[in-house]
Amino acid sequence: MDARRSEALVKAGIETVEDLIRHYPFRYLDLSMAGAIRDVPLGDDATVVGIVRDVRVKRPRQRLTITEIAIADDTGVVVGVWFNQPYVAQRIKVDDRVAMAGRLELDYGLKQMKTPFLERLDAEDGPTQLGRILPVHRATEGVSPNWMRRLVLEALELAGDVPDPLPAALLVKRALPSLRNSLRAIHFPEALSEADAARRRLAYEEFFTLQLAMALRRHRAVAESPGHAHQVEGERIDALKRELPFTLTADQTSALTEVLADMSASRPMNRMLLGDVGTGKTAVAAFALASVADSGTQAAMMAPTEVLAAQYAGKVGPLLDAIGVRWCLLTGSTSAVDRKASLTALADGSMTVAFGTHALIQEDVTYKHLTLAIVDEQHRFGVQQRLALRHKGEAADLLVMTATPIPRSLALTLYGDLDTSYLRERPGDRGPEHIRTRLVNKTHRAAAYDVVRTAVAAGRQAYVVCALVDESDAAEARAATREAERLRTQVFPDLRVGLLTGKMRPAEKSAVMDSFRSGDVDILVSTTVIEVGVDVPNATVMIVEDAERFGLAQLHQLRGRIGRGEHAGEFLIFADPRTDEGRQRMKAIASTNDGFALAEEDLKLRGEGELLGQRQSGLPKLRLASLVDDAALLDMARDDARDIIERDPHLELPEHTLIATEAWAILGEDETWVRSG
Repeated sequence: MDARRSEALVKAGIETVEDLIRHYPFRYLDLSMAGAIRDVPLGDDATVVGIVRDVRVKRPRQRLTITEIAIADDTGVVVGVWFNQPYVAQRIKVDDRVAMAGRLELDYGLKQMKTPFLERLDAEDGPTQLGRILPVHRATEGVSPNWMRRLVLEALELAGDVPDPLPAALLVKRALPSLRNSLRAIHFPEALSEADAARRRLAYEEFFTLQLAMALRRHRAVAESPGHAHQVEGERIDALKRELPFTLTADQTSALTEVLADMSASRPMNRMLLGDVGTGKTAVAAFALASVADSGTQAAMMAPTEVLAAQYAGKVGPLLDAIGVRWCLLTGSTSAVDRKASLTALADGSMTVAFGTHALIQEDVTYKHLTLAIVDEQHRFGVQQRLALRHKGEAADLLVMTATPIPRSLALTLYGDLDTSYLRERPGDRGPEHIRTRLVNKTHRAAAYDVVRTAVAAGRQAYVVCALVDESDAAEARAATREAERLRTQVFPDLRVGLLTGKMRPAEKSAVMDSFRSGDVDILVSTTVIEVGVDVPNATVMIVEDAERFGLAQLHQLRGRIGRGEHAGEFLIFADPRTDEGRQRMKAIASTNDGFALAEEDLKLRGEGELLGQRQSGLPKLRLASLVDDAALLDMARDDARDIIERDPHLELPEHTLIATEAWAILGEDETWVRSG
């Protein structure tokens, strides 16, 4: 192989024989079913094979190119049409034999395929394979599809009888083909059904390996450590029930039952509480803190921002005061005097609960007997950070929480080591209609401002959210600092307009939020620093500028900042989406207030590739498995992984040797302690 091709393969991440055989096709050309051009019905997807008769690139206007390639067989002609893809013409010339796959249409009296898949079949660097199913691997510059097929075929020959990491009993149980047969079938199937069966087996293997790693991590955290059996029917829990100013929803009651059952057991809790915005995770957490107080031990609750940590202290703190539980707040802004007093009290055990940020896991913070670690908005922390808080105690219970609804399949993939509890119901009989979402044309800006003015006149408050902080970040977006000045001087000169951005110092942020919370600010212009957890019940209107720049989850989180009190909310979106996906996202956010439904829609629109870009470090790339299409396979893999860890918790049996090596690799070097048992 020449140096140019070798370099191209390395650039594509292909350096070993295994890399090649795991470089799966992304589609197939079924040349055995290729039809004569004359016989293909209009409107059908089809593959045709023919000789290139004409190649043209037209430029009807600026920024538009139209590439047309006409191919013919003995029965007719079809024209492939590509928009703004002039490079297609660079790799095809007249008299080439090609396969073209797409939907056949009639346009201007000509048979056409719009943006079809096109492949040259009689290139010098590879044989034609007419009459067969032709795999299409992702090629790279310098390596044509034909050469990639040839390389993969050679790699399969070199690999021979590849050792199968899946236990034989599992292959039989799930009726899965062997790895050797699956690799051959995924690359060079005799029939498309054969490729489908191979894809299913290889996708299952990806899920199973990942779930096995999660099951190992969970077993180490839960089954191999002597946990603390908390008191869950004590006087402080009873007192909290009396102090709580509302009745728990059915979802809260169910989640609390699961949390307290875990806490009362003699093994550590390892649970995640997923709650849609406004569903009351804080109340569940408060009862867990009360249980710790009844048990005579300590708890720490870590939030990702000082604003959120202070809010929890302000919200839960008074309830703890009322039931006689001592607490403190530790953040980067805590004064030296208060910090010293808190550290002393935590060390001697006289302080029961600590709220805070990363400050809670600093080296000089010690706890006399920490038995519960609560990590809020846990997706903003890495695995090691949440473990660092837990390890401040000995086998402490762990409760991680998020107000970001996560599709179930994504939750199992990212956090398969955690048991899950869900909150979907909102307290206070506030139905979906409590917050009205409207897409507003930018020409109707004045009407949106009237909604704000009406709300303020009624004693309410409003947010205006911008994507960026200042003009230098991007020319088109309404930057927060500029927008705050414009609103203050031109639109609402008679109202009090404040500004909150992530670039402010913590003390400045706290001062602004205190002013807004106390009603001294009517309109708060902000970036997404208010996205998570901020709770101002009097805020009933939110305008979001350039909403197409936000993801669905982010928009839903922002919407959750309004209508948190008795008064209904108005969520007004200014957006100008330029893509189909953008338009679908705006339509979705306007059509439902259900965060979990939006999360599933976001997964469908963006795919796991983009969402898993935010994943915890160490998780492998899913080559074939799809969180959208393979949810049943994921459930199956999770059940099988947990079953194997129950029977062989350290994967010591000979049949588990190969799969164990892959699972350890996922956990990474920093978690090799799992092996020690």
